[in-house]
Amino acid sequence: MSQVAQTVLRGFVVAVLVLFPALLLPEITQEAAQGVTLLALLAAIVVCTEYSAAYPGLIEFRDAKPYNRARLGILAAVLLCVTLLLRDMLGAPDSGNVLVMIGLTLGNVMDFSFSPVRLLVLSLPHGLPAGHLAMVGAAAALAYLLAVLGLIVFLAALIMGYWPRPNKSFNVWVNLPNFDPTKGVDVVQRLERDAHFNVLLGIILPFSLPVLLHISTLMVQPMTLQSPLAFVWGVSLWAFIPVNLIMRGLAMYRVAQLVRAQRRRIAEEEDAVPLPARSAYS
Repeated sequence: MSQVAQTVLRGFVVAVLVLFPALLLPEITQEAAQGVTLLALLAAIVVCTEYSAAYPGLIEFRDAKPYNRARLGILAAVLLCVTLLLRDMLGAPDSGNVLVMIGLTLGNVMDFSFSPVRLLVLSLPHGLPAGHLAMVGAAAALAYLLAVLGLIVFLAALIMGYWPRPNKSFNVWVNLPNFDPTKGVDVVQRLERDAHFNVLLGIILPFSLPVLLHISTLMVQPMTLQSPLAFVWGVSLWAFIPVNLIMRGLAMYRVAQLVRAQRRRIAEEEDAVPLPARSAYS
């Protein structure tokens, strides 16, 4: 019953995470509300199914707490702050709201040449109002700062040895269901290679994603982020996805270290066992 309650609670939390931008933002149409509700139900069903299954499926590190909770907490903090910032700026852009002041200040500070915030603003189509561009810059700076702070906390937990927890065993197959340890080169080498790739991709993505978005406007309808829900989810995912990739790379590198340490312990134990006496016929 405890496991069932935890599974239902996880699904409920994910559903609320998907819903609360639509609940807090004004002027949400009925069609958008119905679509968000459907997505929230689907996300809750997927999470409940994954965590109630005996065998791993799609969600990684499901048995290595609190990795997924940290990712969910970072995304929730980014979504909540961007939603509140947009709601306050839509209501009274010139008000003395603390969150608005922080967002505008961060937007001005991070608006320098080749910064991710400026690249995101420059990737938007020409002709948009200056106030909308200022909102995008403020929200992007706030979201990026929160995501980076969450990454720093997770990195500190890795350095201090808090994750994975030392008193619990770590099952690579359960926590990395899409990783086949029997294919390719050595497991440790593959884990380290994938870790380096994820970290490098997470570092490059904030700079390359706006460029790809700008290039895609030549073939499809340009993304303006003028819809409230598109604004919140676009900016939040822009800040969260690179940090999530870096966290995944750091976690895989930590798993590689655990596998290497386990091999070293097994080799030392085998060396400590005395060999049987050899007979004259051997």
